[in-house]
Amino acid sequence: MIIEQLVVGELGANCYIVGCQETGEAVIIDPGGNGEKIHQQIKELDMTPSMIINTHGHVDHIGANSYLKEHTDAELGIHPKDAPMLTDPKLNLSMFTGKEIISPSADIHLNDGDSIKVGNLKGEIINTPGHTPGGICIKIDNNLFSGDTLFTEGIGRCDLPGGNQDELLKSIREQLFTLSDDLVVYPGHGGSTTIAHEKRKNPFLK
Repeated sequence: MIIEQLVVGELGANCYIVGCQETGEAVIIDPGGNGEKIHQQIKELDMTPSMIINTHGHVDHIGANSYLKEHTDAELGIHPKDAPMLTDPKLNLSMFTGKEIISPSADIHLNDGDSIKVGNLKGEIINTPGHTPGGICIKIDNNLFSGDTLFTEGIGRCDLPGGNQDELLKSIREQLFTLSDDLVVYPGHGGSTTIAHEKRKNPFLK
């Protein structure tokens, strides 16, 4: 299994390329900008992306969808509650980047409990509303890609349209903190952490 992290876009979001070494198939998680950079990294890894997943619909996580859809055969997936944000610059908060970002529409709607397959890797979609109504995390083996739900000793903003802090905290406690303590968490911004560390140290979840 390959996990490659790239910091992309004006807002410094983490994009992850997760690949199966046996088959060369990959998923791109949260391509928030710098589409050429992401595409070049995929080529250097000699991977073929079969899927693009947005953990939610904010501009800093969808900004390179168009470029990657144009230059790969990957299908685009997002939770149905955030799907309208892809094509609406007002809903996806394009104002934070100073330009209108319009993504292609989703090819696949990803719901809680859905399974995904990346080569020989198997993953699961976990719906974690709170930062946005359709926020999701993706669990692949012992790794969790948490988007803007859970950060290292932090949580996602809830003061943006559609945000709800009570719902976010419930999502983390009931959906994420019930997972294995040694699960490695790869967030949408900043460095990685573990479920155990966040249970002990995250001040928002005391």
